[in-house]
Formats: sequence, C-alpha cells, structure tokens
Amino acid sequence: MTDQTWNALLTDQLTWHWDNQVRARLDGLTDDEYFWEPVPDAWNVRPRGTGTAPVQAGSGAMTIDFAFPEPDPVPVATIAWRLGHVIVGVLAMRNASHFGGTPTDYESFAYAGSAAEALDQLDAEYAAWVKGVGSLGEEGLARPCGEAEGPFAESSMARLVLHINREMIHHLSEVCLLRDLYLHTHRKEG
Repeated sequence: MTDQTWNALLTDQLTWHWDNQVRARLDGLTDDEYFWEPVPDAWNVRPRGTGTAPVQAGSGAMTIDFAFPEPDPVPVATIAWRLGHVIVGVLAMRNASHFGGTPTDYESFAYAGSAAEALDQLDAEYAAWVKGVGSLGEEGLARPCGEAEGPFAESSMARLVLHINREMIHHLSEVCLLRDLYLHTHRKEG
C-alpha cells in the first residue's frame, strides 16, 4: 500500500478484515443459521409479538430483543441479533449522523426477516460507512464527532473510526464463530 495517510490506514484496517476474513464467510448464510439460538433465552430478531425480552424494538414485522439496563449476565445473542446490532447501532446510526444516511435507531429500524435480507442491509451500510470515512480526508478525521456521539462528542472522528473498526471486527468475528458452532452441531450423519 503506497498511500500512508491516516485516512487510508484507518480505512484499510476495516476493509482488509472485511475483504479477507469476514464477508466471504457470510456467503450462504441460511435462515436456520441466522435465527439459530445456541442456548435457551438467547437474544434474537423475532416476529413482532413473539419475543420475551423486556424491550422488543423495531418498526416492521420483526423486532430485536433488548433490555435497559442489560441483565447480568447478558444473554447470548444470535447471528440475527449480532447482525442487527452491527447494521443499526454500529453502522446505520453513524451513517445517518455523519454521512447523510437515513436517520434511524433501534426502535425505528425494519429488521430483516431473512439472512439474505440482513446481508443486503449489512452490505449497504458497510459500503456507505467506508465511502463516508474515505470522504473525510485528514482534516475530517481530526474534527470532533459532535453531539451524535453523546459523551464522546469532543472526540475526533478518527477515534470514532477506530471504535467502529473494533466493533465490526469483534461482532463479525462472533458471527463467524456462531456459524462454525452451528455447522458442528448440525452435521448430517451418514
């Protein structure tokens, strides 16, 4: 890589992970895997009215499980839940706040009813985020995030980009692990 600007380096951290470790591993995700609950009482994305979590957020036919404050221990989350969190809380809300995306939050988002739909949402929000970060340039990375980031309003956009990179890397790695667990617990005998 010849471009050694901070913007290029920060973008490369996430795009390398996406291109070389994560996105191909999500290809072929089935609805069974997407909604699979590896333990009882897992947090999931569910048809409206069927959840048991204290908070069931979402504007469409599907809702995502939550609780405020989170219980201790926090329930295990499914692939659907983790993708919903990444799509909405990690990417879409930040795309709206910083790069002109459609305003959304956990309550107003229409969660995917299938793995294919969730991957389409993920791809779209990821592409918008990477394009937005690329548009910041060095000066944009140095500016404060602003009030959309609450107590981190005075932190630089570079700090936000690093935080989003960490969120993406760890949550999507968890999704890959859940796919591995699903594969190894649902093997067809014979």
